[in-house]
Amino acid sequence: MKRLVLKDLSKTYFDPYAGAHVTAVQEVSLEVKQGEFVSVVGPSGCGKTTLLNMIAGFIPASGGEILLDERAVDGPGPERGVVFQSFALFPWKTVLENVAFGPKIRGLSRTEREKIAREYLDLVGLANVAERYPNELSGGMQQRVGVVRALANNPDVLLMDEPFASVDAQTRMTLQEELTRIWQERRPTIIFITHDVGEAVFLANRVVVLSKGRILKEIEVTLPRPRAWDLLTEDAAFKALSGQVLQLVRSA
Repeated sequence: MKRLVLKDLSKTYFDPYAGAHVTAVQEVSLEVKQGEFVSVVGPSGCGKTTLLNMIAGFIPASGGEILLDERAVDGPGPERGVVFQSFALFPWKTVLENVAFGPKIRGLSRTEREKIAREYLDLVGLANVAERYPNELSGGMQQRVGVVRALANNPDVLLMDEPFASVDAQTRMTLQEELTRIWQERRPTIIFITHDVGEAVFLANRVVVLSKGRILKEIEVTLPRPRAWDLLTEDAAFKALSGQVLQLVRSA
């Protein structure tokens, strides 16, 4: 079983505006099991994105270590897929070509990679737009493509940095429901960064509350699946968990 382990992870950098060193993440230790869905939530500036960027290998840690399947993470790699807040699709490639890009880089034949891409597009109801270009799609559709493009490369861990923040509220709820459905069907390991408490609780098996670069608390989410907003909006357990997380975030 492949595990992601963070041990006493820290990140300090020099802020030229403040004229001093700033600690963005300090002594974070966390274990994420294979197939687990973990949301990381906290106020702006608490170190969420910095933490994700270190796990992705985009920036080096100042201290501690990151282990994936007991191997040190020291840079970007295909075993860690990333979905950004911006759609980040190749505008000159079709939807099918965008989703097939990772398998292409892995050396799969055209037949194999297109089969994988079409399978994932069908999973999110976008098989009918496979030959279109990103600028012909709505924002919600583009973000669906971004999610399945990352999944099509079969990463060990999928890192998601507030991926639904740029779409409208209704589309966001739909994307959240689709993501939980995809997770149930495929069971990828997901670390999901958000500042939205309801989103964090709705999506995850476990919510990690971050405060000033440290883990304030970890909360298990045992709400039954499948999850749908029309079922959970008035659910007492969902409200209680959301209230607990919100209280922690506001005190952070």
